Amino acid sequence: MAPGRRGLPSQHTWHSRATAVLFSVLSVKSARALRELRRKWLRAAGLGTCAALAALLLWGILGADDGVTEVLAHRGEVLPGRFIEVPCSEDYDSHRRFEGCSPTKCGRGVTDAVISRDEARRIRSIAEKGLSLGGSDGGASILDLHSGALSVGKHFVNLYRYFGDKIENIFSEEDFQLDVRQKVQLAVAQAFGVSASSLHLTKPTFFSRINSTEARTAHDEYWHAHVDKVTYGSFDYTSLLYLSDYLDDFGGGRFVFVEEGANTTVEPRAGRVSFFTSGSENLHRVEKVHWGTRYAITIAFTCNPDLGIADPALT
Repeated sequence: MAPGRRGLPSQHTWHSRATAVLFSVLSVKSARALRELRRKWLRAAGLGTCAALAALLLWGILGADDGVTEVLAHRGEVLPGRFIEVPCSEDYDSHRRFEGCSPTKCGRGVTDAVISRDEARRIRSIAEKGLSLGGSDGGASILDLHSGALSVGKHFVNLYRYFGDKIENIFSEEDFQLDVRQKVQLAVAQAFGVSASSLHLTKPTFFSRINSTEARTAHDEYWHAHVDKVTYGSFDYTSLLYLSDYLDDFGGGRFVFVEEGANTTVEPRAGRVSFFTSGSENLHRVEKVHWGTRYAITIAFTCNPDLGIADPALT
């Protein structure tokens, strides 16, 4: 054997060592890659968990803000009538009772068969004409044709005194001759098994226009849960006639009956009448309007003839 070649590895041995070194390098790279992949996965999982927690928190703030688990009336339905009876609260015990009228059967109902969509359109035009004279700086504007109350900026004015004879150029006699109140009154009486003649229109009965403008005064914060019998002592039966369509004219703005663990909502539809007994068995609120404009009219009834009011008149 030549002296210069003694001790050199054979070709096979060199190849084996090179292969081993290569696999060692690849193993290190693979381990690094796996560690990096694991770090990325853990990071993504952490971000995903945070996102999920954030989503749950957001749902708790916004979704649970609605708290809706049941829909009493969908916007796409045309309901001849739907009624849910609920136990009466004790609210009425502290008020004078009127035989054959004060609630003994309590609940909530919805009907699309009392006011047509064409009638709703005509009624909405009255609201639009009246509210064109003013309107709140915040999200909720009120027009009460009985008392004359009209939102203007951050305050209310009496439109009959404030605008005087100009009123006759805004409204027509026909605007004040619609028989909407009578139709709603009959529907409420039939649903609760009382005589229509024992029900009396009471104040405040008013148009509301709600948009997404930021609230400026407490009057604009329409979304708080409340009880009508507490807020307005004269109310025995409350009804709302919707004059615009949920998701077509506005987003948000659904009517919510607030109940522990199972809130119920009514999705507004032009011509739809929602009605209910006014005690705390029907704690309720309106969702914030996110876009568009929501029109409705609140029509309230009392059993006490001393608290009744006449229909509005132009003159």
